[in-house]
Amino acid sequence: MIVGKWHNSCIYLQKKISNESRKYISSLLIKRENVMRKIAFRFFPVLIAMSFVGCMSATQHRQDVSNPEVDRISVGKVQREIRVGMSSAQVVEVLGSPNMVTTDEKRREVWVYDKIATDHAYSTSSGGISALILGGAPVGAGVAGGGIGSGFSRGAGASSTSQRTLTIIIKFNEQNKVRDFAYRQSSF
Repeated sequence: MIVGKWHNSCIYLQKKISNESRKYISSLLIKRENVMRKIAFRFFPVLIAMSFVGCMSATQHRQDVSNPEVDRISVGKVQREIRVGMSSAQVVEVLGSPNMVTTDEKRREVWVYDKIATDHAYSTSSGGISALILGGAPVGAGVAGGGIGSGFSRGAGASSTSQRTLTIIIKFNEQNKVRDFAYRQSSF
């Protein structure tokens, strides 16, 4: 019955206050309501926008940190572009510098490309609902206001790690042309 008590207080105050004071208090209340409306209409879109900040999936996070445009060594690239008879300079153009260069018993070069990639993905999400109830009442010649708030929030997260390896072995002949190549890929 808070509303009833407040209403009775207002009636009592209205009887005690002159017409001029009543007009002044009414104008203050109207101004306060207009200001509160303006604040609410300006602040509400900001609250809505802020509620969606950070709502990204693990896939979106991974896309943000990885760059598929960068030339990567892959099995497909080896199958498409490495051919028997290519020069060592052409191999470097396609795959870059090797990790290891050795020679066999006939002093022919053997290049080894050994690539390891580890992918970490972590995703977290949280959400909640909050409420703030504002109120006010005329007191004397001013306005007293107050508010109460409550909320509920919840969060969850997940992570995954995977690893890939790719080993490419390219054997050259005496003229530094590719005579043979092999590759091995694994994922776990």
